[in-house]
Amino acid sequence: MKQFIFFFILFLSVNSPISAQSDTIPYGILKNMPVFYEQLKQQLTYPEAWGNSSIKDFKQWKTNARNIVMECMQNLPPAPGKYNMTLVATEQRNGYEARKIRFNVSDWYSIPAYLLVPAGKGPFPAIVMLHDHGAHFSIGKEKMIRPFGVSPEVLTDAGDWVIRCYDGEYIGDYFAQNGYVVLAIDALFWGERGRKEGTNYEVQQALASNFLQMGASWGAFINIDDVRSAEFLASLPMVDKERVGCLGFSMGAYRSWMLAALTDCIKASASVCWMNTTEYLMSLTNNQNKGGSAYSMLIPNLRRYLDYPHTASIACPKPTLFFNGSKDKLFPVDGVKDAYQTMRAVWKSQDAEDRLVTKIWEEKHFFNKYMQRETLEFFNKWFLTSPLEGERK
Repeated sequence: MKQFIFFFILFLSVNSPISAQSDTIPYGILKNMPVFYEQLKQQLTYPEAWGNSSIKDFKQWKTNARNIVMECMQNLPPAPGKYNMTLVATEQRNGYEARKIRFNVSDWYSIPAYLLVPAGKGPFPAIVMLHDHGAHFSIGKEKMIRPFGVSPEVLTDAGDWVIRCYDGEYIGDYFAQNGYVVLAIDALFWGERGRKEGTNYEVQQALASNFLQMGASWGAFINIDDVRSAEFLASLPMVDKERVGCLGFSMGAYRSWMLAALTDCIKASASVCWMNTTEYLMSLTNNQNKGGSAYSMLIPNLRRYLDYPHTASIACPKPTLFFNGSKDKLFPVDGVKDAYQTMRAVWKSQDAEDRLVTKIWEEKHFFNKYMQRETLEFFNKWFLTSPLEGERK
C-alpha cells in the first residue's frame, strides 16, 4: 500500500502543471539588461528636477541640486592647496603661443596640459577644451590641441583622429587663432594619464569597479578634475575670469555640460553630440548598455534624483549650446528632442530662453567645421559682443 501511494504521488508531481515554472522564462538577462529593466526605469521619477522638486525658488533649487550631484559623486580627491604650475615647453604659432605645462589638480596629483595663449595684451576670454572618449585612449588633450615635442607616432595619431571626428580641425587651435586662451587636459585613462601596462577597452570595467570598491567613482574623478582645471584656468593673469567657457564633443560634451552645472566659474558652455534621456539610452539596442565606456560618464545613484537634462539645467541661466546629429546612432533623436524640451522649459521659466541654443544637424556623430563655426559665433556673442550680466534670478 505504501509503495502504491509513493508512486501515485510521484505520478502527480510529474504530470501536474506547476504555474510558477510555466509563467517564467529560463533567463534573467537579455542583451546586457535585466529582464525587468522597464520596471526599473518606471521607478525613476526624478523628484529633485526643477518643477518636480518641492523647492520653488530657483537659486535655492540650483544649490540643492548641485549638492545632490556632489553627494552622489562620493569620495572625491582634495582640491590643490597650490597649483604650482610649471612650464615644460613652448612653441610659437600663428598668432598665439602653445605651452606644455603641468599643474596640481589635487593635493594628490599633478597633471600635464596644453595651454594656448593669444598674442597681445589680455585679459582674454578662455575655453576649457574637453576631449572625447572614442574608445581611443592613446591620446586625450592631443585630440583638441595640435601636439608638439612628441613622437611621430603621437603626431600621426592625433592628426588621424581630428580628421575622423573634427573635420580635420584642431578645435583648440581654432579658438586660439580667434583670440581665446585654451586649456586642454587628459582625462584619467587617456594620453599621459593612461595605464602603465598599456590601455585597452576592457580595462575600463576593472578601473571603474576598483573606484566603486573604494567608495568613489571614476566618472566623478573625471568631472572633478575638469572643475579644478576650470578654476585653474580662471586664475591665470591673462584670463578674464568673467569670460571662461567650456566646449566638448561626445564624452567631452557630457563633460562640458556637467562642468557648467558643477561650477560657477564657467560662464557659458557648448556640448556637441551628447544629450539624451535615460528612457532612450537604457534600451536593448543602445550603446550605453554595453558598460565599458559608460563608466567614465556615470555618477552612482544620480538617476534616483535627476536625469541628464535635469542635471544640465543646473547651469541655467548661463548661455548654453547643445548640438546633436539626426544620424547619430549613439543618441536616439526622440531622446534628444525630449531632453531639449526639458531644458528649454527650465530656461524659459527663468526668462532666459534666448540663452539656450539647441539644434539637431543632419549629421552623424561628428563635429564638422560648420558646427565649429557656429560654436565659435556662440561664444563670441556672449564673450566678445554681449557682456554677461549676473544671474537673472
